[in-house]
Amino acid sequence: MSVPELDASSGAAPQRLQKIIAAAGLASRRKAETLITEGRVRVNGQVVTELGAKADPARDHIRVDGKLLHGPEQPRYFMLNKPKGYVTTVSDPERRPTVMKFFERVGTRVFPVGRLDYQSEGLLLMTNDGTLANALTRAAARVEKTYLVKVSGRPTESAIEQLRRGIMIERGKPGGGAGRVLTEPATVRLMRNAENPWYEVVLTEGRNRQIRKLFEEIGHHVEKIRRVGYGTLVLDVPPGEVRELEPREVAALERAGRPRKKAAEAPRALRKVEERLLPATRPARRRAVRKRESGASG
Repeated sequence: MSVPELDASSGAAPQRLQKIIAAAGLASRRKAETLITEGRVRVNGQVVTELGAKADPARDHIRVDGKLLHGPEQPRYFMLNKPKGYVTTVSDPERRPTVMKFFERVGTRVFPVGRLDYQSEGLLLMTNDGTLANALTRAAARVEKTYLVKVSGRPTESAIEQLRRGIMIERGKPGGGAGRVLTEPATVRLMRNAENPWYEVVLTEGRNRQIRKLFEEIGHHVEKIRRVGYGTLVLDVPPGEVRELEPREVAALERAGRPRKKAAEAPRALRKVEERLLPATRPARRRAVRKRESGASG
């Protein structure tokens, strides 16, 4: 059903419903569109299911799942170092722990931008700014996501080159029968040469379990995934910790959300973070132990 005629005396230009819902911090703009098409949004008492519908947030009574919207919230932005064993969603039907646990005392309802799967860890952006979330996750933005990836066994250089050029992987959830799709070229760099090596992988798209599928296609199981960079953000908090972003970081994310053609080289600061986040090799661990023991004996 369409929105009732607006009162022109309000003086405010009507806005698309999904934009109003996102600005209120209830969901990303994409999720807001789903809420509308599912018939969960009412304007002045009438159900609205048209994505082109508009309303005046200052005068119209807009309800989502029965809750009245109270206008735009102050936008807030957070970095979480997500540990393994948490679902990147607001709620989970299987009752697994979600990343919302880390935001119980924030005082503002936020939601994740993009996803990290249950077994993955690292940098996760959380916000109530639906407009920025939509800009960062749309394909045209090509926002770089940087990961440290540990794989089982040593891939050949020719196999890694396949990932750099783009490779066919299963579309959607494993076993979903959605066919196959060609991935965008990825930046892949060896970070630590070992029996089970670590790679830096930079993606500009966000397909379901993409990194795991990429390496499975060349015959190697992924043991660990840690996201260390998102756009211009660099992971700098311990696992399970949260910090609010600074205005300059938010401005940089807004620039990153603009459409672009080519991924940039990873910043020098990110390179240093990656080296610090890589687990110590066995010889390095032995040296650290000897150093501690000599210090204790002295």
